[in-house]
Amino acid sequence: MRRPIILARSIPLVVGMLAVALAALAGPVHAANPAVVVLPTTGDVDGVMAQFLADGISRAEREGAPAVIVELNTPGGSLESMQKITSIFLESPVPVIVWVSPAGGRAASAGTFITLAANLSFMAPGTNIGAASPIDSSGADIPGTLGVKVKNDAIANISAIAQARGRPVAWAASTVSDATSYSAAEAVAAGGVDGIAATEADVLAAANGRTVTVAGGRPVTLALAGATTEVVELSPLQAILRVLADPNLAFILFVVGVLLLALELGSPNLVTGILGAFAILLAFIGFTDLPLNVAGLLFVGFGVALLVLETHVTSHGLLAIAAAAFVAIGAATLYGSPGVPSVPGIEVALPVIVVMTGMTAAFGALITLTAYRTRRMRSSTVLVGNLRVAGEAGVVSTEINPLGSVHAVGEEWTARSEDGRPLARGARVEVVRQDGLTLYVSPVEPGSAT
Repeated sequence: MRRPIILARSIPLVVGMLAVALAALAGPVHAANPAVVVLPTTGDVDGVMAQFLADGISRAEREGAPAVIVELNTPGGSLESMQKITSIFLESPVPVIVWVSPAGGRAASAGTFITLAANLSFMAPGTNIGAASPIDSSGADIPGTLGVKVKNDAIANISAIAQARGRPVAWAASTVSDATSYSAAEAVAAGGVDGIAATEADVLAAANGRTVTVAGGRPVTLALAGATTEVVELSPLQAILRVLADPNLAFILFVVGVLLLALELGSPNLVTGILGAFAILLAFIGFTDLPLNVAGLLFVGFGVALLVLETHVTSHGLLAIAAAAFVAIGAATLYGSPGVPSVPGIEVALPVIVVMTGMTAAFGALITLTAYRTRRMRSSTVLVGNLRVAGEAGVVSTEINPLGSVHAVGEEWTARSEDGRPLARGARVEVVRQDGLTLYVSPVEPGSAT
């Protein structure tokens, strides 16, 4: 009688062990069916987007994902970044599926090239594709011979992509040559894209069972029935870089940075110099993904140089006015390098131009007022006429070689070396004599009583 009892008590233990064994086996089965990687891709086509897609496809390859879905919604972007992305798609060892989504989204301009470069492409209802003609950053056609060359190159590029992916070449070329834009239904009817998919599940269902060719000419049949998905977002660093690539923010950081450096030159201190250099560094990080016009950058820099010159030249505010004008001109022309295709509207917004020009003018007015108050000392019997400047101690603010400036009796003075020797910034000096607003100084030797 004891054996049946023992067997009865062993049943739960056996069942438990079987459950543990099945759970252990479930891990390898799940690992053998990795998820489809989904890459939400929105906004302008830029360097950050290109790197994000390259990283996402590399991750999918490492994980053995059966496919990558690029959820695309873009108005277009730069030529260089677009070419990087199409090359990544054409050379991908993992099947790439572009899904233009959500409803109301688009794959315009550079987005057209990207969509056609995928192994499979689908569009959500209410989306559109096309309008890929070359334009400059203001949205206008590129004139002259350059415009013809750029357009012909774009037609050849999109035709080669369409041919490589088995899409209608004439239809693809029309999006560039005629700037034609097509709805989702029109694109499917023309054979430009592979179908309409309202949801991610529809994309998986429509792609399941299709055979595509990946890098090296290797055919792959997509087995996506019951596949799970894994959404991969921008990394924090990529998100920050994308924020810095905003044309208005990059301009603001640059102007603020150069103004802080100008303040550092006029009133040396550690804080403004470090902050100014950091702001300029962030601005140039943003400039790397923008169609930067170097001439506009030089206009802004020259304007700030005029502000610095205002502290040394009597211009009665004319240099400050000119500085504000140069900053405004630089802002208006800061972006504008031609590209294929380009994003219209990459420019500094008018309110930002007004605010930053006003800030520059205010900074210049402050410099002018300070210089004016200093120069008034020439006619002031209280401040200059009876002020015993000779014999006072000072510190060299700007290297004297042969002309520089010193800080003495609470003011900034133009200075020369009495004996013609150059004096380094920070050297302690003694005022020997005064000629108008220019002080003649000599260095204070160590141990001197001055």
